[in-house]
Amino acid sequence: MSNTDTVQAIEKAIQHSKELVELGKGLERLRSNRDFKKLIIEGYLEKECIRLVLLKADQNMQTVDRQASIVKQMDAIGSVDQYFQTVFIKASMAEKTLESDEQERDLLVLEGI
Repeated sequence: MSNTDTVQAIEKAIQHSKELVELGKGLERLRSNRDFKKLIIEGYLEKECIRLVLLKADQNMQTVDRQASIVKQMDAIGSVDQYFQTVFIKASMAEKTLESDEQERDLLVLEGI
């Protein structure tokens, strides 16, 4: 791989890292928004989860279909929360690699001159 190809590959990695960092920052801004907190964090990820757990134990909800529906809804809540956690983890990892990638790119560019 030539020096130019390596620099281009690093540039792509830098761009991808910047996108992940921005996505993390965007999610952080959402999490600090009071409407998002009320609707998603408190309403969906917390209260709805509790409601579903209690509903799962309700004697009127013991049919196979009703139990399956409740479990699907609980899984959906878990999936949303897992997605948020993944965004934060990827953003954190991208922040850590971004500086070193930029330094490596700059060094290669200087060597190529």
